[in-house]
Amino acid sequence: MPAKRAFVYILRCADRTFYIGTAKNVQLRLAVHNAGKGAKYTRPRLPVRVVWQEGPMSLTRALQREYQLKQLTRPKKQALIRGQLKVPRPR
Repeated sequence: MPAKRAFVYILRCADRTFYIGTAKNVQLRLAVHNAGKGAKYTRPRLPVRVVWQEGPMSLTRALQREYQLKQLTRPKKQALIRGQLKVPRPR
């Protein structure tokens, strides 16, 4: 069984867009994003804040989950963040 060491997270950027990513340590990754050294997408949209996270899980599962959540529409992402939508994890 793979070690459960990864999290999936959603950031809200300053321009109110969402960024979805995977990290072993979400708070450390948030600091990297806010230092302007994170993903290219977030750099011009600082500051960012974590609005949702899930885990821990294996890195493989986290990457699958990240892909799954990126396919959601914006209203569905908002519902997920508010706790009004349950999205079953991929098998």
